[in-house]
Amino acid sequence: MSNSLSGKKILLGVCGSIAAYKAAILTRLLVKQNVEVQILMTKSATHFITPLTLSTLSKRKVISRFFEDGHKQWNNHVELGLWADAMLIAPASGSTIARLATGMCNDVLAATYLSARCPVFVAPAMDLDMWQHPATQRNIDYLKEVGNQIVPVGDGELASGLSGPGRLAEPEDIVQFLQQFFDKQDSGNEQPTLEGETVIITAGPTYEPIDPVRFIGNRSSGRMGIALAEEAARQGAKVSLVLGPTDLRPTNSAIEVVPVQTAQQMYEATVARFPSATIGILAAAVADYTPVETSDVKIKKKTSDLVLQLTKTKDILAHLGSIKKENQRLVGFALETNNEEENAQKKLVKKNLDFIVLNSLRNKGAGFRHTTNQITILDRHNNKSHYELKSKEAVATDIIQYLITHF
Repeated sequence: MSNSLSGKKILLGVCGSIAAYKAAILTRLLVKQNVEVQILMTKSATHFITPLTLSTLSKRKVISRFFEDGHKQWNNHVELGLWADAMLIAPASGSTIARLATGMCNDVLAATYLSARCPVFVAPAMDLDMWQHPATQRNIDYLKEVGNQIVPVGDGELASGLSGPGRLAEPEDIVQFLQQFFDKQDSGNEQPTLEGETVIITAGPTYEPIDPVRFIGNRSSGRMGIALAEEAARQGAKVSLVLGPTDLRPTNSAIEVVPVQTAQQMYEATVARFPSATIGILAAAVADYTPVETSDVKIKKKTSDLVLQLTKTKDILAHLGSIKKENQRLVGFALETNNEEENAQKKLVKKNLDFIVLNSLRNKGAGFRHTTNQITILDRHNNKSHYELKSKEAVATDIIQYLITHF
């Protein structure tokens, strides 16, 4: 397979963040791809990782100041901006992102960014509340508007002890992000490959109420579906995300988020939007059963047994498959614990899908409450593709790319 990164010249900007240690891994991966890496560091970044480490790995002197040796040597940021085929800022702290968005150039990294004529990639890294703050999201939106590529943040445990979005993407995923960008450039396809498509995606669990405080639900976080929505939007699609009860939200403000609670609400929201969509991706973990009756008040403990009568919920995927038009594509998910491929194949055919994404709870690191996933794709042409364990953001990229290349 060709390597579109080979021979590229990349400026790697490293900012003050606990995630700065990942810059060493990232540098090593890029060098293995035959990339020339010139590293720029902010002053605060040098408190987290030494220039000596990064210069050793990149085999080039690290630049962190405008002047060297008492003003005897000037690091020309204009020449650096012209030299590079790409500029990658990873980790990009909240402070640096704010400076880039406002045009402040009080260090060599920011000045080089303003001089760069090449594509610029920004990989944010910060704590949960900083990432979700409206000021940060406004800055991210602006950087996107002026043409920068934003590497999706990771989701998981953070240095503060909190858990959620804001982590620096894993170095392997950042390299893959760069690779895909240059693959598209080299093939002459510079436009987003889902441009003009309208995509509806379902994500998260549903909660089926028993009384005002209890419900029937599952452990889905919605992370996989949100990652798919982010990737589809990055590829240029107009995206609606029907999202069950979860604290997670997409970072791309262009994504329409339709919050729902129950299976019936998810059914109604999805069915209403599917006729005007060209693609449907149903990643939600929808409850198969819901209580026949819901108490308006909290049920008190009176006897040793409580019997709930349940009734089947409407099968959203099957209904969409039955009304799917020739110009529409439909993708489903199958989470299995036994006879995985056999069960997924039956679901693929029965529900009239173009392809189905299978993951097994028997695979370590896959399924609910993980930031990673391991999938197999089965399609209606009898093709089968296995993928290794990856972050859910990287898995989302694989799924969207499969959709683009096969359908």
